[in-house]
Amino acid sequence: TGAVFMAAKPDADSGSSKPQPSPEQERAQHARVLDWQQTAVSRSPFVKFMLEHMEKCGCKVDNDKFFVVRRCDENVGGGFDEGASKHGGVVLCHNHLRDFKHTEQTLTHELVHAYDHCRAHVDWSNCVHHACSEIRAASLSGDCRWWQEFQRGHFNMKGQGSACVRRRAMLSVSMNPACQAPGQAEEAVNQAFDRCYADTAPFDRVP
Repeated sequence: TGAVFMAAKPDADSGSSKPQPSPEQERAQHARVLDWQQTAVSRSPFVKFMLEHMEKCGCKVDNDKFFVVRRCDENVGGGFDEGASKHGGVVLCHNHLRDFKHTEQTLTHELVHAYDHCRAHVDWSNCVHHACSEIRAASLSGDCRWWQEFQRGHFNMKGQGSACVRRRAMLSVSMNPACQAPGQAEEAVNQAFDRCYADTAPFDRVP
């Protein structure tokens, strides 16, 4: 199987340590995120839209098997697992997801990867392929809306959206074991950026 976090959504721009929860807290976290995931799949316009367009591309998924909620040691909100099934799978990290909106955004991000995996047959060990999908996921999922950037301490309004997409795509690509040579993630993002930032499929434009 492929590495679970071959395509991952960072939980933050930099790592942070969190106290270890008790078993009761862990079970409560899992149940809460599972409920958010199921609610998003049934009600979120963005999540439903992505799943509908995956089906149109020939990649209808079994929701009960495609989505997995579990604890993650990596500092990420979720990831796309290319080896989970024929069409991959989405992992949600119950110890890093803060609320329903965070879960919905993470699902949308990972479903962009799933859509790209379906329509473009992405080679996740190819850093430029991976960078393209990360650019699209950061742009289309809402990762880089202005209020998100304000919360991260980035206050420049002019050009901040594209700067955020670049920064977060590089962070994600740098987590790929195949893309960890010095400067490799940055070069891959630079090579893919213009073409992939302009590609908003299956949306008509950036939501």
